[in-house]
Amino acid sequence: MKKLLLAFAFTSLVWSCKSVQTSKNTLATIEATINLNEVKNDQVLVTIKAPKIKSTEISYRIPKTVPGTYSESNYGIYIEDLKAYDKKGNLLLVKKTDENTWTISNAKSLSKITYLVNDTFDIEKGTSFGNEDVFSPAGSNIIAGENFMINTHCFIGYFDNYLSNPYQLSINHPKTLWGATSLTDIDSSDTNDVYTTSRYADLVENPIMYSKPDYTTFTVDGMDIQICVYSPTRKYTAESITPEMKTMMIAQKKFLGKINSTKKYSVLLYLSSLKEDDAHGFGALEHPTATTVVLPEIMDKEELVKSMMDVVSHEFFHIVTPLTIHSKEIQDFDYNAPKMSEHLWMYEGVTEYFANLFQINQGLISESDFYNRIAEKIEESKALNDTMPFTTMSANVLKEPYKEQYLNVYQKGALIGMCIDIIIREKSNGQRGILDLMQKLSNEYGVLKAFNDEELFGKITELTYPEVGDFLKTYVAGPTPIPYDVFLGKVGVEKYKTEQAAAVFLKDNNTPYINVNPASKEIFVAPNMELNIFFDHLGLKGNEILLSINDKNYNLDNIYDLISQSTKWKENEAITIKIKRNGKEETIKGIVKLPMIEKETLKVFDESKKQLKEAWLKG
Repeated sequence: MKKLLLAFAFTSLVWSCKSVQTSKNTLATIEATINLNEVKNDQVLVTIKAPKIKSTEISYRIPKTVPGTYSESNYGIYIEDLKAYDKKGNLLLVKKTDENTWTISNAKSLSKITYLVNDTFDIEKGTSFGNEDVFSPAGSNIIAGENFMINTHCFIGYFDNYLSNPYQLSINHPKTLWGATSLTDIDSSDTNDVYTTSRYADLVENPIMYSKPDYTTFTVDGMDIQICVYSPTRKYTAESITPEMKTMMIAQKKFLGKINSTKKYSVLLYLSSLKEDDAHGFGALEHPTATTVVLPEIMDKEELVKSMMDVVSHEFFHIVTPLTIHSKEIQDFDYNAPKMSEHLWMYEGVTEYFANLFQINQGLISESDFYNRIAEKIEESKALNDTMPFTTMSANVLKEPYKEQYLNVYQKGALIGMCIDIIIREKSNGQRGILDLMQKLSNEYGVLKAFNDEELFGKITELTYPEVGDFLKTYVAGPTPIPYDVFLGKVGVEKYKTEQAAAVFLKDNNTPYINVNPASKEIFVAPNMELNIFFDHLGLKGNEILLSINDKNYNLDNIYDLISQSTKWKENEAITIKIKRNGKEETIKGIVKLPMIEKETLKVFDESKKQLKEAWLKG
């Protein structure tokens, strides 16, 4: 899961990642049906036809957690009225043994179970990572006749000891709605879809979004890509964001080369209205052949596309790890008593590093942009526990104090990947890097073969150099902070301080200078806090309402337009603001004064290392 705070406290943006493996078997098929035609009390009915049970008692479980979300969501709390029946329709005794488990007596006569499912979007509050909210892209939505976000783990569970059985999922739906997914519908009906998977883990890894058809398709280097959008006011369409997505995914495929063999990939974008009963946890959740994305619809086009490129690029690179390269803890994931792997530095950190490296490698960003991103990660990583061994944090990430350090996988984790990349480049005279290592690990293991957690460092050392093994032992498994100056110096890069313009409307990632009245949708200056030079110079005070800026009206509906526009303001340019002060409208004319902060960034200082630097960034 990757968390990136958006502009205001009323939103939070989280990226999340997960993994799956596939296998073939000849076991009895478990048949599941979801009825989207009859929605009552904002609930849908699920029916599970049971396999032949040989024990006198059996437990049916809805996941407590799913791989890669790194939090316990307890999806069973959204299940109501679970009933078990024998072949004659008689009720069997069912006892709920915990939040996610139902134990059925006289199980040898079990024919089917039924239950109602509530959606998660309705009760989300947008709280921060680790609190009670289900992360929206890992959650569910039920809007009768309009939209159903079906992350299958929210709707379908499993019987103990039957995780390896194949599943057949039938979904009855209105004719006007279409299911966007990477699964293949084997039913020709336009009101019923039937999907099959080889086991429960494959089912969990295939989200489906039902809404009125709005999608585009294109092919990149043998991969069929599908972009699907649900926008409640039709503000955005799949066509409106496809050009940028296509450019990015072409670059990603070129960067990866032969390391990826996925044939179909779907991007499911759900845009939230931000109403009280809609999604409030924004970001993306990755699957082997799909990414679910949830973002606020009020974002302007530029911000939406940027967010899409950031989250989808990260999720797409999970094709490498952990989807191809992973430990036994991930391959044999226990959905209700999970054991976590030690190697989040690779699953999330290397993935995040690739999501940034490919952009400079493929010419999508400038060298200075890339250095700024690395400098920000160094700064943000130091705000977290820099002496907590990464392997220890990873293995214990579901509990405190390790849980609160999870976000460092996207800061220090990415920097670990960078340092390993530089070491390999240096030792191979620029011929190889960390992408070459991941290719070798992919060949060594692959989708169906998992590694033992404790053996990975030895295998990496064997495939690279002793210096890489020393780095992993010292800085990943050990408590020693990474001396970034040493590793960046190998490619002629060093840190330096510069003064930069800060965000006008944000004091920090969690403290906005403005807020919104949800009833009137009016934007007002935050009271009882020290304001920055932008507000002071124009004489703006707490509780004053911002009506318009430079003749454009603003409120909750287009607040992201305001945030985006403020990033383009220049020092001393003219500005006109219409406000409401003490109930009366006033117009303020003046000039922009931008708040400034001292930031640490990176630059090239040793041109003698240029050849190795170019191999690092462009090799």
